[in-house]
Amino acid sequence: MGILSFFKKDTQNELDKGLQKTKESFFQKISRAIVGKSTIDDDVLDNLEEILISSDVGVDTTLKIIDRINARVAKDKYLGTKELNNILREEISDMLALSPNQDADPFTLPADKKPYVIMVVGVNGVGKTTTIGKLAYKFKSMNYKVMLGAADTFRAAAVDQLKIWSQRVDVPIVTQNMGADPAAVAYDTLNSAIAKQMDVVIIDTAGRLHNRINLMNELTKIKNVMSKLIPDAPHEILLVLDATTGQNAIEQAKQFSAATNINALAVTKLDGTAKGGVVIGISDSLQIPIKYIGIGEKTEDLQAFNRIDFVHSIFDETPLQ
Repeated sequence: MGILSFFKKDTQNELDKGLQKTKESFFQKISRAIVGKSTIDDDVLDNLEEILISSDVGVDTTLKIIDRINARVAKDKYLGTKELNNILREEISDMLALSPNQDADPFTLPADKKPYVIMVVGVNGVGKTTTIGKLAYKFKSMNYKVMLGAADTFRAAAVDQLKIWSQRVDVPIVTQNMGADPAAVAYDTLNSAIAKQMDVVIIDTAGRLHNRINLMNELTKIKNVMSKLIPDAPHEILLVLDATTGQNAIEQAKQFSAATNINALAVTKLDGTAKGGVVIGISDSLQIPIKYIGIGEKTEDLQAFNRIDFVHSIFDETPLQ
């Protein structure tokens, strides 16, 4: 086994562990749905619909999947329950591929964008600060020079937590006093990053979902200030979502998408929930690439989201080499 295959296998093992609760819940329910059945009939599809919705795939996305399976059954009258897992796996994989650039490696940065600027948004409690710290760790481990900007100046805890992460992963951070203008923090961070020839800048923002107009104005101001230094910054507006909140995560995503141009998603705490199906609903509902998933508490437990590996893990299969 080559070294790349070894690391691929190790990553898949960690993903399998992180998705264990979702996998066990999903398959136990599917097994019960098809027991004693030899063909995919209306009862099986009704049970499957209920399973998908209870796994937080979402009603609209579930109905799309059921319709697709119905179409395949109508086309091939000989499809039986033995083929149901394969059909479901294929449909989910296709659905996860709908987001543009979903299969791109998020940890390989474009050479013509230096520093590459990531602005992170999301409500309090979703694991936003932790995700920033883990992103910094991952980028640094790939020999990128990383700088953090603490632009959530409304909560002392947010700045303190980000400082702790900057120390833990040994990357510089730019901060200002509590109540300072978040846009000024972002500007100072980029100014310093340019002077120090940093490769990646990660900007934290206030974690509150308040009046949409105020949210839009605040995020727009931060973006406009950064673009004075780097015209196309931020290159990535990353929304962090908590998988354990299920359908609330999708609603949060819709709110933030209405306020700013989200172009990347991170889904955290997948190891702590049986609601991993929310990943499918998020991808289908928003058509925004899921770039990162959190599957544990360790610093290295933030992975690039790979739809093929995700589906293989959910269906308890060995990925193709």
